This record gives sequence, structure tokens and C-alpha cells, in this order.
Amino acid sequence: MNISVNWVDGLLMVGKSDSGHTITMDGPPESGGENLGVRPMEMLLLGVAGCTMIDVVTTLKKMRQDLSHCETKINAERATDHPKVFTNIHIQFIVKGKDLDSKKVDKAITLSAEKYCSASIMLGETATITHDFEVVE
Repeated sequence: MNISVNWVDGLLMVGKSDSGHTITMDGPPESGGENLGVRPMEMLLLGVAGCTMIDVVTTLKKMRQDLSHCETKINAERATDHPKVFTNIHIQFIVKGKDLDSKKVDKAITLSAEKYCSASIMLGETATITHDFEVVE
């Protein structure tokens, strides 16, 4: 993969992905930013949420689950001293569908966490990552 990030002004940056998409990033006002974009550390968590969601959705579809909605919420804590790495990450999945099998949902999440989600497995080297889920009919 090849990406680029161009500085605009202050702490405002525009990133361009290898697939041609752009994202605006900025810092908080207390650090000199203007809050005009996503923080870079938030981007890491968004990447984890998206990566694991792709795994869970595709796995549940392969398991022939009638999935109609999937949401991933992440709550994370960072170290107080530099480098302020993530120390604890909790990922909650909210899945909706018809007659979803909780055991299959649990299996899909476990497969993502332990085998497929490169992003969460990589962050798991510095953070404790936990999961839970809720099935909504």
C-alpha cells in the first residue's frame, strides 16, 4: 500500500489512500488544530472498527445468517505518558437480523479477533482488546 498525507495549514492534513480516496485530518484546538477533521488516533480506531466489521459481516453471510444491520462501537483508553498508545480497547457489536444465531455471531467475532482482523491483531500487541455483542431481532 502507498498513501500520502499533505499538510494544509496549522494541523490540518489531507490524506490520500492507495485506492484514490481522501480523508481530512486535524488536531484539537488545544493543540493548535481547528477541529476540521478526524484525529489520526481516531483513524486507527475507525480502521479497526471497519476491518473487524468486514470480517464479521462476511463470515455471518457465509454462515447463512439473515443479517440486516451491523454496528461496531469502540471504547478505548490511552496511556497518559508518551507515547500515548492505546492500552485498552473494547469493541461492541450490535447486529440485527431475522433469527440470528448467537453462537454463530460469537464465532464470527472470535474468528475476526483471533485470525482475520489485521488491524485489531496488530493493536493487540500494545492494548488489551475485549469484545461483546448484542443481537437485536
